[in-house]
Amino acid sequence: MKVAVVGATGLVGTKMLEVLAERNFPVTELIPVASERSVGKEVIFKGVSYKVVSMADGIAAKPAVAIFSAGGGTSLEWAPQFAAAGITVIDNSSAWRMDPTKKLVVPEVNAEVLTKEDKIIANPNCSTIQMVVALQPLHLKYTIKRVVVSTYQSVTGTGKKAVDQLFNERKGIEGEMAYKYPIDLNVIPQIDVFLDNGYTKEEMKMVKETCKIMQDDSIKVTATTVRIPVIGGHSESVNVEFENDFELAEVKELLSHAPGIIVQNNDAEQLYPMPLWAHEKDAVFVGRLRRDESQENTLNMWIVSDNLRKGAATNAIQIAEYLLSKALLNA
Repeated sequence: MKVAVVGATGLVGTKMLEVLAERNFPVTELIPVASERSVGKEVIFKGVSYKVVSMADGIAAKPAVAIFSAGGGTSLEWAPQFAAAGITVIDNSSAWRMDPTKKLVVPEVNAEVLTKEDKIIANPNCSTIQMVVALQPLHLKYTIKRVVVSTYQSVTGTGKKAVDQLFNERKGIEGEMAYKYPIDLNVIPQIDVFLDNGYTKEEMKMVKETCKIMQDDSIKVTATTVRIPVIGGHSESVNVEFENDFELAEVKELLSHAPGIIVQNNDAEQLYPMPLWAHEKDAVFVGRLRRDESQENTLNMWIVSDNLRKGAATNAIQIAEYLLSKALLNA
């Protein structure tokens, strides 16, 4: 199967190549695609060197699937051109997520919505992905009314420039700033731009995407998203109010058997999810499970996942795996 990775030289594109190799996706020919300034550069996939090609050459190569991680503007311009050529696009940008004609997919939650006619499929926001993986089995059992989430997000979510800023600051080196403020020894309560309602774009992504993925507009979501000086993954404090009451033992059992989740919830051993554990893993880690004693039918939980993997590359490739397993790709 011919597979194109668009944005192959970027932070997420590089991770996509790693995950494709690790999961043994049946790539017979890799087509790395990037902007004109990167054409001719080389990327390594399974020990073989491939030359980066242009967008037009990527379309001409007729891959079965093109996994995009090249920014919203690039996706808006080029994804329809790939789709018009019969190529299935899985897009990691925010360009198509809230388009009512496009599916927004987390395979553990709503893969069944996909059909062969879906030629542009949206990969959700990283912080939304890990949250809905943990919420879905609980929603099916208890019915979620409201979610209050605060995130603690890795600098890798911003990209290489932010990672460089963090480590430059730790070394006392002046360099290019990804953020307005220092990030080392600091916490920045802003991710993306502010909107008219006082929330950031990242916060409203979590609100809107959660309802679309879980196919339930009655779920109320409010979010505060925060950047912290870590790598390895995003962490989330999530407070969930249900229609129906629950037993903690049953919650743990449900989550333990849900796809894509690893429960780390042992107070006696001080075992709980952390980016340290999640780094380079594909799972969503859930712990600190406890009843909210201030409100009925309400649960507190702590969710951590590697934002470059499950939050981006792995989720996109899992979508491709599902399409392949259901014969929904033009191989």
